Amino acid sequence: MAAYFGDSTFRFLRSLALNNERAWFNAHRSDYEAHVRAPFQRLLVDLQPALATVSPYYRSDPRNVGGSLYRIQRDTRRYADKSPYKSWQGAELFYERRHTEAPSFFIHLQDGASFVGAGLWYPTPATMRRVRQFIVDNPSGWRAAAHAEPFCSQFTLDNRDMLVRGPRGFPPEFEFADDLRRKNLLAIRPVDNAGMTADHLLARIEQDLAVLTPFVDYLCAALDLEF
Repeated sequence: MAAYFGDSTFRFLRSLALNNERAWFNAHRSDYEAHVRAPFQRLLVDLQPALATVSPYYRSDPRNVGGSLYRIQRDTRRYADKSPYKSWQGAELFYERRHTEAPSFFIHLQDGASFVGAGLWYPTPATMRRVRQFIVDNPSGWRAAAHAEPFCSQFTLDNRDMLVRGPRGFPPEFEFADDLRRKNLLAIRPVDNAGMTADHLLARIEQDLAVLTPFVDYLCAALDLEF
């Protein structure tokens, strides 16, 4: 299997970070299409068979609009940084009922900061409370999904932006009390540039999906979603 991304992919993303303006992007749009979006869309198509074996409820959608690929344009309305473009490209392999708050699989392409992951990214407080209660009520399942091999040897749970103390109403002495302090439940495997440009990228991500399956399945169960 030929590589999807190459040195030209990261060269474009580095250049975009240094020239983050519409005139530059419009002048180099063909490079974006050829080296970032089009190969990412091919990857999404090629992942469809493996994803279907993981769950019939998840989608790897290559469409330009409304698909798995995030827009390269930034939403600057709520941020002081008005840079119009992201210096990365990401994709979400999403639950079929897209407006339902559900865990997703993620592929993130960024110079020196790529990753593959899955989980819930900053869910609403109500959703997070449901998941926390499910973990308390089903600790053995959580241990198997998030703290057993091969998951924990390859993926780490995001430790950024955790609660200082355990959430109110949950037992502080609970075995997985630190997990209850998380504001999101996202498992990540970092991928270096060489990994993202390797010929075996597809096979490696297919393996990632299989390893992440029990974790995503558990989160779906916590939210009464079919998996």
